[in-house]
Amino acid sequence: MPVPPRVRSVGGVEPRVRDAFAAIDRRSFLPGPQRRFADQDRPLGIGFGQTNSQPTTVVNMLTLLDVQPGQRVLDVGSGSGWTTALLGHLVGPEGEVLGVELVAELARSGARNLSAYDMEWTSIRPAEPGVYGLPELAPFDRILVSAMADELPLELVDQLRPGGLMVIPVRSRMLVVRSRGEDPPEVTEHGRYAFVPLVAGDPDR
Repeated sequence: MPVPPRVRSVGGVEPRVRDAFAAIDRRSFLPGPQRRFADQDRPLGIGFGQTNSQPTTVVNMLTLLDVQPGQRVLDVGSGSGWTTALLGHLVGPEGEVLGVELVAELARSGARNLSAYDMEWTSIRPAEPGVYGLPELAPFDRILVSAMADELPLELVDQLRPGGLMVIPVRSRMLVVRSRGEDPPEVTEHGRYAFVPLVAGDPDR
């Protein structure tokens, strides 16, 4: 899909992000009844109380994340798989994108949606019980979190390479977190947003 008109992005729409939106069709990541709304700039339900995020929000997050070709990226709360696919386009075949999703049914459907695109360097899996992210596969150059945290989860910060970036909403504020290795991370704020809550993998889901 093209980037919707009047998208309010940080510093305009970066050309590589615009290209990713053109290459990855949001419609193919939506349940049948929602596909007719794919071009609208609003979140759309995908079941289990989850949403496919508003395109404006996704553009802003990807712009802040500054993903580069060849990087390893963790996509936390991959949902329908749309952001995982967008990230896969941004990193290219020299990179890797690993998506994790709390709801096992969505992890499976998101993986099916993703398989329609020829990007073997991308994948989605269910979140491990009680675990944030994929610490056993860290470090990552970038981490995208599409769920609201009550506090900055240091477990995810620890999965960044020194100098790596994480974009995450915390208490309705969009944060960019830069790892500084052994030193406390550098954190900046970039507007207010609404998301579903971030919780570690639940063995009952």
